[in-house]
Parts: sequence; C-alpha cells; structure tokens
Amino acid sequence: MKFTLSWLKDHLETDAKLDTIVETLTRIGLEVENVEDPAAKLAGLSIAYVIEAKQHPNADRLRVCMVETGQGAPVQVVCGAPNARTGMKSVFSPPGTYIPGKDITLGTGVIRGVESGGMLCSAAELQLSEDHDGIIDLPADAPVGTSYAAWLGLSDPVIEINLTPNRPDATGVYGIARDLAAAGLGTLKPAKPVNFAAAGACPIGVTLDLDDAALCPAFALRLVKGVKNGPSPEWMQRKLKAIGLRPINALVDVTNFMTFDQGRPLHVFDADKVHGNLVVRRAIAGESILALDGKIYNLDPSMVVIADGNGVESLAGVMGGEVSGCDEGTTNVLIESALWHPLNIARTGRALGINTDARYRFERGVDPAYTVPGLDAATQLVLDLCGGSASESVVAGEVSSATKTIDFPWSETLRLTGLDVPKAEATTILDKLGFPVSGAGDVVQVGVPSWRPDVEGKADIVEEIVRIHGIDEVPMVPMAREDKVHVPVLTLIQKRTRAARRVLASRGMTEAYTWSFVSKAEAETFGGGKPELALANPVASELSDMRPTLLVGLIKASQRNADRGQGDTALFEVGQIFRGDAENDQKIAASGVRRGLAKPTGAGRFWSGSAEADTFDVKADALAVLAQCGAPLAGVQVQPGGPSWFHPGRSATLAMGREIYGWFGEVHPATLEALDVAGPLYAFELILDVIPAPKAKPTKVKARLELPDLQPVTRDFAFLVDGKVKAEDMLKVARGIDRALVAGVTLFDLYEGKGIEPGRKSIGIEVKLQPRGKTMTDADIEAFSGALVAEMAKKTGAVLRG
Repeated sequence: MKFTLSWLKDHLETDAKLDTIVETLTRIGLEVENVEDPAAKLAGLSIAYVIEAKQHPNADRLRVCMVETGQGAPVQVVCGAPNARTGMKSVFSPPGTYIPGKDITLGTGVIRGVESGGMLCSAAELQLSEDHDGIIDLPADAPVGTSYAAWLGLSDPVIEINLTPNRPDATGVYGIARDLAAAGLGTLKPAKPVNFAAAGACPIGVTLDLDDAALCPAFALRLVKGVKNGPSPEWMQRKLKAIGLRPINALVDVTNFMTFDQGRPLHVFDADKVHGNLVVRRAIAGESILALDGKIYNLDPSMVVIADGNGVESLAGVMGGEVSGCDEGTTNVLIESALWHPLNIARTGRALGINTDARYRFERGVDPAYTVPGLDAATQLVLDLCGGSASESVVAGEVSSATKTIDFPWSETLRLTGLDVPKAEATTILDKLGFPVSGAGDVVQVGVPSWRPDVEGKADIVEEIVRIHGIDEVPMVPMAREDKVHVPVLTLIQKRTRAARRVLASRGMTEAYTWSFVSKAEAETFGGGKPELALANPVASELSDMRPTLLVGLIKASQRNADRGQGDTALFEVGQIFRGDAENDQKIAASGVRRGLAKPTGAGRFWSGSAEADTFDVKADALAVLAQCGAPLAGVQVQPGGPSWFHPGRSATLAMGREIYGWFGEVHPATLEALDVAGPLYAFELILDVIPAPKAKPTKVKARLELPDLQPVTRDFAFLVDGKVKAEDMLKVARGIDRALVAGVTLFDLYEGKGIEPGRKSIGIEVKLQPRGKTMTDADIEAFSGALVAEMAKKTGAVLRG
C-alpha cells in the first residue's frame, strides 16, 4: 500500500515530521517497508536562464551558453542540444550533481577546448521521460534559481507499508490516518460532505441471480448523464502517478482514487454500451471476457460476473471488460459499488492469474457499511470533475446493519499483556479507532466497527489497545526458576521424531523440508486425493491437496538435485501426512529416498569399488529407525509387496501382526513417470505413531554391561526348502530355538538353479551361539543343531542340504 505524505495530510491534521510518522506507523502495526523521496534524484538541479547561446568555435554541433543560475555570476556551459538558444529557460545541473539517466556525477570539464561548468539537462537524462532530442524547455514564467524538483511539485515523499491480511481498513489512506490519529499524531479530518441532488430513478436495474447470496450480498448502481470525460485534474494525476498508477481519464481515475483513498474499489461502465439491465450471476462454462488489460480470459461457473443482454461485461471484483469501458467519448456513465465474497474473489483471481488493486481489497474484505456512501462519494467526484446529473441509486440485495458488540473486562489487558492501561486512555484509544465504548464498571460493551471484520473477541480488543498504547511498553518478565530438577516434557512422538532424524542423518542422509501440499494428481498417485483433503484456498493450483505421504516431495526434490548435477542423493524427512479429516487421520511419518551411488557408507565413486543404492539399503534405513524408536525388531515381519507406488516384486511391508509399520523398496516406474522423475529410485516410509510404546522399566538405571568371558561359536546350515517359503520365517525359527543361547542369525546364501529341484531353493544361514555359564562341548553343539534342524523341518518343511 503506497501513499504520499501530502495525501495522508488530506485526512490527518498533523505537524508531525516524516520520520515520526514512519516510526509510528511501524510501531502500531503498519510496517513501513520503504520511503521514496522523488526529489532526491533531482537534488541540486535548478531552473536557469540562457543569457546567450553562440556557436562553439571548434565544433559545428555544439553551442557555448552563458547561463544565469540565480546563484552568483553567470556560468559557461557547453551544450550539444539542437534546441539550445538565447532567452530560453531550462534545467541546470552544476558540478557535483548526479545525472541518473547517464549514471554519472558531473565535474568541471573542457569540451573541444572550451571550459564547461555544468550541464543543461534533457528529460531523458533526468529519467523524467524518453525525450532526449533536446534540453528541457521551460515556460517563460519559471522562476530562475528555484529548485526544479520543488517547482515540479515532486517534493512529496511516498510511503509504502506492508499490510497483514487482517487489516482491510488500512488499504485506504483514510484508514491509515485514523490509526495515526488514535496514536496521538494529529486529528482525523471529517469526511467531505456529499451535496448533490438526485434527478430521477436509475433507468437500469440490477438482478442478483446467484445460488449463494453470500457471493454478492449487495450491489449499488447509479447513472450519471451528460458527463464530459477527459483528463483528470492535475492534483489527482499527481497523487496517482506518485504511487505508480497511470492516469487514464477522469472517470477511471476517480475509481482508482477512491480505491486508494477510502479502500473502496468501484467500477464504471459506459452506459451507452450496456444493453438492458445488469445481472450478477455465475459465469457459464465456455464464456469468456475481453478484459481491460486487453487479454481474453476463459471463465467457469465458480466465477461471478456482471452481465447484460449481450453477455459478460465485468469480472466481479477483479477486472472490468473492455467492451463497456469508459473513454473520452463517454457521456453517460454507470457507477457500481458492490460487495463480493472475499474467498470467491481470491479463487477467481488466482485461477485466472489476475492481480489488481480491486482484488487485493475485496479478498481481504471491504467495509460493507461504506457500499452506498462510497457510491455517493464517487458520484460527487464525477459531478465535480465531469459535470452531468446523477440519478438516484438502485441497490440490489441488502447491506447488513447488524453491529457486533463484545463484553470487555478492563482487567483483560493486564491479564494478557501485563500492561495496566488506564481506563480513560483505553477508552480514548478505542473511540478514536471507531470502537464505541458503552457501560460503566469493570466490564463494558465495545462495539466493533464495520471496517474491522478481523475483530472477534476480547483478545482482539486488547490487541487494539496495546498496539496504540505501545507494544514496547509491555514489561519484560523473566521466567520463573525452580530449585528442583525439571521433569522431561517431550512426548513419546516428539522423542521418536528426534531419534529418527538423528539415526537417518548418521546413515549419510540429508534432511529435507517439503510442502505439506501436493497436486490432486500426485495425491491420487499415492492413495490420497480425498475431497475432504482438498484445500479451500490453495496458494497455487499445483498445491491443492494435503499430502498423503512424504515421498511425493522427497522424490521430486531428488530429481531437482539430479537436474542440477547432484544425482547421488539420499534425502529424508520426518513430518505430518494426512489420510483423512478425522481425529486420528493425521500421522507422523519418517521417509527417505536413495538415488544413484548414495549408499549408507557414502555417496559417489570410490577407488575400491562403487555400487548403486538398492532395496536393501532402504530396508536397513527403515530397520535402523524402528530400532532407534524402540520397536521390537525380533517380532517385526517383512512381508513381500507394498503399496501401488512401489515395484511389486522389489518391495516389502514391515508389520507386526495386523499393525503395519511402513514399507520399503524400489519406486514403481509408473509412479516415477507420473511425477516426471527418472529412476531407479529406492524409498521407505514408516508411520511413527503406530510403533508400540516401550514397556515401562522398573528403574531408569541402565542395565549392567555384559561382556561374556567365553568364546562364541558359529555354525552354518544350508537347507533345501520350497520356493514359496520366506527366508524371514526360517530366521525366526532359528532365533526361537534358545533365545538365551542364540546371539544372532544371519542369512548368507540364497541359491536356485542347477542342482536344485525346480520349485525349490537353497537357503544358507549362520547361527551365532554365545555360551555364558560354561564352554560348549561338541555334544552341546550337536544337540542344538539337531533341535534346529527338527524345528525347521516341522515349521517350514526344510531339510539339510546334502
């Protein structure tokens, strides 16, 4: 939001300096981003009179000018402009001044043998226009010696503030002046009265043909006949130019002025180009509009339009149509002031890629009570600038007159902020901000003005009092210290997220943070895309749904790295995923992807040999997370296959009983194609919420370190087994023979082919035995081996391979 200092003073009676105003704006929550002084680039330039201009003795295209600057004796200037002549007035730049168009600082020089003590400037050299054919030719009454910037009226600073979305009242200069008046920087000037007399009823009617009245609660319209459209007055053009707007004509400039002055966007139609009555309705599929920016936009039924007998004339609250736009030939004008649904305006503007000053205000919520008064104020400006006669206004719908009142205890300010603001001061602040206070005692009734839709409760009233009184006055209070040791405050899931991050980082993976939103197509690829998970107001069309998995963002991030020459990537993320909108449908997941040569031992090529990441690497990652989070690994089952986004023959599910902990494996080629990602890519995802909590220990003392004194014994077993038997089932059998004795079981061989019957396979396992009480004898080992072979045959049908 931009405005000039003089524009602000149109509404605020104040003697405050610019620095004070800027500091106060930021202090009360209207953060100043920039202050531009348009006179700064013209500093040092003055109006000068050319006493004499004669031919340069050594150059045909140069003239030697004697220039009266109003400061001492005349100055000799060598000038190459074809229009330099005796008796003209122009702009003089002395040595030491900066010329923005040439990006140089002038000095005294000698040009073709003649000394030059400055420069006569063109408009292009001062970046005032594209005119570089000659020096600036000023009128005869221009005062010699006067600052050129002051003579142009450019000595008016432009202030730019950064508005938060909850402050629609500050999208107009009047609202900003009201805040500054409440902060004690002056007095708010009363609004200028409207004193025109309406001449008859408006001949053009308005119909609201909407299935949802909230899309357009009210629509006000007035006809002004016999206007003479042309350039707007100099004062209005100067204000609009200062904030970066291009003046067009008086009728259009009035609407732009009202938008920034009062925060009330309006629209003007050339009444002679409107056919019949106006209808506010949803757009029909296939309709389009040629907008005022010269572009054609295709519309859909989610968008609201203003139409006449010929079709769409305006895109409601966003941009008008070129067909009914006002130009120099307009003699009859329709002025529109309407209320639009903020969310619908935001969706329409985002869908069409249109950003306008009207959209900026409507999507934040304009003052509903100013709908008709705004129309009246704009009508008065049109009559003052363009003449004509105004009809009565016609209003379709209804502007709600209901006012919100909040029961406010004065003690709430002290309770929430620690500030004890006197009642009299708080009352004055609220009154100046437009919040009427009624009642007496410790609890009063505070009315909420129509221009503050963001104020909903007591805390909002406290915020208004404190931001004007001074947030810097809130006392700093140290946190209370206790003598006793603090108890742990982290929840189990918080501990697990930290543990997962630590263990994955230790395995050579890099943490990534990706969007919680994905496109609908991406969500559907990973089992999501439910209607209840679609965002009502997405920041972009490709971020329309809540993510059902972390893998979407990680896979795409991996590809972005590869596109930039970093193909060997191992990324992980721990964060929220969304399965629905029920209470327990939001989960915490830990996911990772590996690509190229990103092995746990290190990424890239090595002299001793390089290998690409594979399914077993991400399996190890997943199991490491489970172990760190306290999952009972001995009971975790590795079941073949995973969700549809994994390769069916190269993936598995990690589960315990009916509880699924997660998945790992190679990402399905079709999934990679849907995401426009090159493979192969290996990934895992674990749901940390479903891991069972560890059993409570009777003591927090760590278990005694056990270092066995006896040598462990290893034995290898090779079994022939049916091809459908899972190796994990065989490992589980071996672990369960004698849990006190078996220290570990490892799969070391898998063979199918020559020498093995079709449909069968050979599986080799190594069993590590750790004796504790005595050294194992051959008989002990043979007894264990016999028990193992017998149990393996009983539960899996395996037999020792001969």
